[in-house]
Amino acid sequence: MTTWGLVVETTVGIGERKHVEAQVVAHVSGTRAEALAELERRARRYAPEHPRSPVRRRLLKEADGFLLVVDGAWQSFATRFTVAELLEDSAAPVAVPESADADGDSGDRDEPVEQVERYADGVPVKPTWLGRDDLP
Repeated sequence: MTTWGLVVETTVGIGERKHVEAQVVAHVSGTRAEALAELERRARRYAPEHPRSPVRRRLLKEADGFLLVVDGAWQSFATRFTVAELLEDSAAPVAVPESADADGDSGDRDEPVEQVERYADGVPVKPTWLGRDDLP
């Protein structure tokens, strides 16, 4: 199943220090249409920090997402919402095949394999160090 990144690029700062910052706000597994639907939902309810007193708000649809332009009394601020296919993530948990152990052997094990409860992103619910009495 394809994983899509929902990217938000927004204008931050004011005056000469105004610049654009980007961040991946979520990942969606499924079709591109499902990812775009989630992105549109987020774009419609997004409330940017600037301008503090918006005069006009326009949400425009593009091929890969949406563009939100909010006019203030003195300046306009833009936020771009983009859906993009995730090709690589250096922070993603590494999947280990069930049939291989640490040495690469695929032999049968005598001891049972402990199943660790994990969140959707792969992080263990209970840290491995919690409850150990051999730590200072």
